[in-house]
Amino acid sequence: MSKFDSDKVLPRYFAIAVVMLFIGLAVLGKALYIMTAKKDYWTKVAARQKNDSVDVKPVRGNILSCDGQLMASSIPEFRVYMDFLAGGEKKDTAWRDSVDMICEGLHELFPQKSTAELKRHLEEGHRKMSRNWPIVKQRVDYNTFCEIKKLPVFRQSKYKGGFHWEEFNARRRPFGSLAQRTVGDMFGAKDTARCGLELSYDSILRGTKGLTHRRKILNKYMNITERAPIDGADIVTTIDVRIQDIAERALIDELKEIGGVEGVAIVMDVPTGDVKAMVNMTRCGDGEYREIRNAAVSNLLEPGSVFKTASIMVALDDGVVDTTYKVNTGSGVWDMHGRWMKDHNWRRGGYQTISLPRSLEVSSNIGVSRIIDEHYGDHPEKFVEGIYRTGLADDLHIPLVGATPPRIRMPKKNSRGQWLNWSKTALAWMSIGYETQIPPISTVTFYNAIANNGRMMQPRFVKQVIKDGEVIADFPPVVLRDHIAKPKTVKLMQTILEHVVSQGLGKKAGSKLFKVAGKTGTAQVSQGRSGYTSGTVKYLLSFAGFFPADAPRYSCIVCIQKYGLPASGGGMSGVVFHHIAEGVMAQKVKMLADDARDSTSVMMPDVKNGNTLSSNYVMTHLGFPKYEPKSLPKYSDDVMPDVTGMGARDAVYTVESRGLKARVRGRGKVVSQSYPAGKRIERGAVCVLELK
Repeated sequence: MSKFDSDKVLPRYFAIAVVMLFIGLAVLGKALYIMTAKKDYWTKVAARQKNDSVDVKPVRGNILSCDGQLMASSIPEFRVYMDFLAGGEKKDTAWRDSVDMICEGLHELFPQKSTAELKRHLEEGHRKMSRNWPIVKQRVDYNTFCEIKKLPVFRQSKYKGGFHWEEFNARRRPFGSLAQRTVGDMFGAKDTARCGLELSYDSILRGTKGLTHRRKILNKYMNITERAPIDGADIVTTIDVRIQDIAERALIDELKEIGGVEGVAIVMDVPTGDVKAMVNMTRCGDGEYREIRNAAVSNLLEPGSVFKTASIMVALDDGVVDTTYKVNTGSGVWDMHGRWMKDHNWRRGGYQTISLPRSLEVSSNIGVSRIIDEHYGDHPEKFVEGIYRTGLADDLHIPLVGATPPRIRMPKKNSRGQWLNWSKTALAWMSIGYETQIPPISTVTFYNAIANNGRMMQPRFVKQVIKDGEVIADFPPVVLRDHIAKPKTVKLMQTILEHVVSQGLGKKAGSKLFKVAGKTGTAQVSQGRSGYTSGTVKYLLSFAGFFPADAPRYSCIVCIQKYGLPASGGGMSGVVFHHIAEGVMAQKVKMLADDARDSTSVMMPDVKNGNTLSSNYVMTHLGFPKYEPKSLPKYSDDVMPDVTGMGARDAVYTVESRGLKARVRGRGKVVSQSYPAGKRIERGAVCVLELK
């Protein structure tokens, strides 16, 4: 007979199992509670633990303009915290005595927060006895950080007062959003590049992390540096801040004027290929224009009529036509293999028979298309091979993430001689800028090569890498093609492009001060599956060229996208090109005093009846005799004087010193005043000054 009494033992085992089950559930529940409800607390506790090895971040290198101005730099920023448990009772007493003074000091540093709000925030942390309570939620710069450290309690050591901080290397751009997409951005608090040159040259700018070991000696931690951090190097870009500013302002002004949705402007140095300015503007939801993406290197759109230059260049270079060649464009409408092609003036009867150069000057779709179709229609691959020779299809290896090479397809046949990717109309429309996808950077590189007598340069964004004042790497100009065409062909194209501006559709891009050469472009933008004419038509308006035409120094392209008519590449993008060209050339003008000297003139400054005390003081110290106008009428303080002929500053001073409010219109000198001279002054009245 077994001695095992199941009736007594099994209930005991069952009771033990139930108890173990409840203990297990309790442990699991506690773990879930710590993982969820107490997650933030234990995360902060873990952050305070002392690691044996700590990485030391290096200082990120600077990004400089072509003349050494800072475009992006790292500066220290701080998050400041309070440990209310540090210092014990002695600190707690000091805190209660000083909290009002601390809050007043913080209010002076952060006036957007009232003293009462700051006190409520800090008292909440004190009530919770938090060990990592943020004094202010945002980061603060170094100067503000130093001022916070001077406040009572905060000025004590970390272990006595509880004040501690985290340091970050914040990225700042002294010129604000200027060239923002080209220079690039960083991801918030992370030391991670997001786009632009910041990302492309991240390995150079970042530097190398250091390593510090912590050893506990006599209840204190000592940092022992095992490997010192190596700060990042600086990169010198090709961007010219002044040219970038000129291009950005000119483009935004025109986009606002015509209601454009997107705009691109690129300025390139002709002999070197240096990108002096690159602007990418997109209209945002609030109506303002900002750099959202780098469309200059990533926009794959059909370029339109700016492509016609390459088409005519291929025909001239192959010798199938010359500049005396005549083409019949009819009345502005022509049947191209069953599909109607139109010139921009087809409603006015077209251009009839015109010469080859004239077909570019007036941007005749029919003229260019018929020239190419008649000479390459049976062998379209020869035309595309010619386009490839010009470098338009080359991958430029742009050092910016998102850059895309052009897409110009080569005609192909199957074994039975049938076209695989071609149609009868493909060549006709390709010759005028459709059936291809070319980013603006590739188009301006092509025009830059024409200006550079056929030598194609790779667009250059970075010239040097500098470390501790020494050049450690050079990036010299790179020649992609020594010749994009025969020298004679290039010279002919330079002349034709100059005539496009002087006597063609590109007149608005020209200047009275120097010669400009270039080509207009107006193309409909495909809306994907919806085609070109679905809803409101979207247009790509372009002007590409170079200046001065007789000795090219800069090439430039302006591309604008807008919906609906009116739409004109020459009349809209050409205007932006004009402003950029004149602004850039004005930067290079050097005025000498000797050049303005006339042997018959008297070198005596012209002084008007403004603040004569200041004028006399300056002129006396410059050695000029005291200026005493005798012919000007004298007015008492309560009578309106005659301010015509004065500059704006003197006129405003004279008017407002007598109790009137001045309103200025125009620039130059005062030509009229709404408050007539000699009239008794009524205090607070408005006097409008017209300047010219």
